[in-house]
Amino acid sequence: MQRNDLDAYLDQYLEVAKFRDYCPNGLQVEGRAPVERLVTGVTASIALLEAAIDMKADAVLVHHGYFWRGEDQRLVGARRRRIALLVKNDINLYAFHLPLDAHPEVGNNAALARTLGLEPAGRFGEQDLGWYGAPRDALTVSAFAARVGERLRREPLVIGDPSRPARRVAWCTGAAQGYLEAAAALGVDVYLSGEISEQTVHLARESGVAFIAAGHHATERFGVQALGAHLAARFGLEHHFVEIENPV
Repeated sequence: MQRNDLDAYLDQYLEVAKFRDYCPNGLQVEGRAPVERLVTGVTASIALLEAAIDMKADAVLVHHGYFWRGEDQRLVGARRRRIALLVKNDINLYAFHLPLDAHPEVGNNAALARTLGLEPAGRFGEQDLGWYGAPRDALTVSAFAARVGERLRREPLVIGDPSRPARRVAWCTGAAQGYLEAAAALGVDVYLSGEISEQTVHLARESGVAFIAAGHHATERFGVQALGAHLAARFGLEHHFVEIENPV
């Protein structure tokens, strides 16, 4: 397919215009016009770009791209090396941040729910980014945390009573620890996000809501995979997800 057609489809499918974001969503670096081979990954690091070059990718699609608000916009250092690799090899870079977190089918929160056996019931938080629902089976906080560790392949940090029943769960991938109070107001037993801050521990203890920090990278591996699989099925693209190990 052609780059412009892919760009237009992604813009419509992910409803990019709905979101107030911290970076540009969509095509961030323009490469060759025909797109047949797509590589997806969480972050557009040098390691991911080198893997895409080895695979002769026409396009790379990530959750964490470039040009974040407040960053130094000069093309120096790591930023220059990354963009130079894309330009030299004529590879397109697509990045979708909040639109990919929120999408009801291929989004990070939707994909994480499927991975952890959670049944969504609604949304909360700024721009409806947070999700809440319930596990499909009866679990304690400890048992739910064990499932998180097993399926995300990373031991989570758990704050709260491990014996508490996890009847209602709220979640938001990545760095959404700031949604804990909003989740507690919903009456949930557990709130799960990727990261944790110092004050999060005190809020969890004082609210009685268990907090699970499961890893920023670990919680956001699934959306790009789901989106890549969707594009492959719809347009006949060759798709490869590349996992770049990240302990956080």
